[in-house]
Amino acid sequence: MFDRYLRPLKDRALTPLAHLAGPRLSPNVVTWAAFVVGMGSAAAPFEGARGIGLLLWFLNRVLDGLDGTQARTHARTTAYGGYLDIVLDFVVYAAVPIGLAVGAGSPSPLMLSALLMLASFYVNAASWMYLAAILEQRREGASATGEATTITMPSGLVGGTETVVFYVAFFLWPSYLRTLFTVMTVLVMLTVVQRMAWARRHL
Repeated sequence: MFDRYLRPLKDRALTPLAHLAGPRLSPNVVTWAAFVVGMGSAAAPFEGARGIGLLLWFLNRVLDGLDGTQARTHARTTAYGGYLDIVLDFVVYAAVPIGLAVGAGSPSPLMLSALLMLASFYVNAASWMYLAAILEQRREGASATGEATTITMPSGLVGGTETVVFYVAFFLWPSYLRTLFTVMTVLVMLTVVQRMAWARRHL
């Protein structure tokens, strides 16, 4: 709600940092640095270091703002850079609540595996929806490729068919839920990596 008002202030505040960093610093490097710091913010509560986690979260937000400012200041904006930023942001957004929840207590292994699987769904949705939006904008989406969907759905290891199979397995073999959840989580995250690699080559 407030982003439209705060974004110009953010750019004005971070532009001097972008000038200081210079044009040789890739915005994608800043994006990856923000990701590493954000994952540190998620990990800190495991050690009871919530204060450090909060500081790392604020640093993550600064770096997350700086990558875009760096790209715009030095005319280095790319579709892939925007895509990378969104996907890594969603990984951090999923990881921080899980880190806080685990740090606050001891959830059962089944509950944790379910949380991780749901987090992978969340990240996966960001990875394909944002990529689909870019492809539609470039007129390389569903209408151009003849797909029978509203927007293009970039393929990966796990799609609709695989999801149906996994969910049937959840009901049929409840004693193996933790294993099934874990396998699906790994495959979904591999799908995210697969899409990111495709985007790196084509955007």
